[in-house]
Amino acid sequence: MAVASAIAPSERAAMFGLLADPLRLRIVELLAGEELCTCHLIAETGAKQTTISHHLRILREAGAVTAAEDGRFTWYRLTPHLLDALAASLAELAEGAERAGRQRVPCAP
Repeated sequence: MAVASAIAPSERAAMFGLLADPLRLRIVELLAGEELCTCHLIAETGAKQTTISHHLRILREAGAVTAAEDGRFTWYRLTPHLLDALAASLAELAEGAERAGRQRVPCAP
């Protein structure tokens, strides 16, 4: 069984929902390249500190981001498991669509 099938549809929808917000998606894109602190995310996105913190909290609670304190700064890092699960889900859908081709189930009379 593929990874995506092992995840309940509601859980998959929640994972996709994490990336549905444009700012949250941008934060994930930025963190995919390197660890950043809030000040970097503010500078890169132009968003307010409270808005960045709100989205980071959502990502942390979902397990998509980890935080490490270093003095007065908190550094954030993307955890790849969320993206791995989303990629597996999309790959499974694409494979199913490829196999399905133009197969049709007969309609009931």
